Amino acid sequence: MDDAKRLASALNPLTKSPQFSNAKARAAARQEPAVNWPATKVRNADFNPEVDGCESFVMNDGSTCAWVPGQFRYVAQK
Repeated sequence: MDDAKRLASALNPLTKSPQFSNAKARAAARQEPAVNWPATKVRNADFNPEVDGCESFVMNDGSTCAWVPGQFRYVAQK
């Protein structure tokens, strides 16, 4: 859960930027070694940026750094 909290803390300040996008969130998440990319790909299999906004990221510890579209921020989830 600490990994997801750390990633959410890193991504949330970026969401305040007017140029924030899913591509920028993904690029920032690539800097985090605790992201489980195969699991993230499965989680976002039906992802549509026009509808969903941003992807959620699955961490190696099983937690998720989840995008909450209504709040326009990331939250850590078990």
